[in-house]
Amino acid sequence: MDMQPLAKSPIQPERRYTQRRKYFGKIEIEWGSATLIGTVRDIGPQGMFIELSPPLWLGATFFARLAIQPVLLLDCRVNRVEPGTGMGISFAFPEESGRAQLEMLLAALPQV
Repeated sequence: MDMQPLAKSPIQPERRYTQRRKYFGKIEIEWGSATLIGTVRDIGPQGMFIELSPPLWLGATFFARLAIQPVLLLDCRVNRVEPGTGMGISFAFPEESGRAQLEMLLAALPQV
């Protein structure tokens, strides 16, 4: 029996520039003439992970409404896909007031 230590797997470098925060809430995705409902599992100042099955494909763009008061409008792009689970997205704000609204939400959430 070989008693050599197992080789360590390479650690994936962190690609995010900012820390995500835990958040569980609903999001409505405008996809053509359909509205898809997903669940946000974590969120940061520039992106989030949305649980949606099946997820959209890498590079897909869409508008979304995060279900907070008032509703937060987002212009989104899929950056990462976890088949059967969901997708990591980046977003921009079509309305400048959205940035301040998101900052207030993030300040109230625990870090991931």
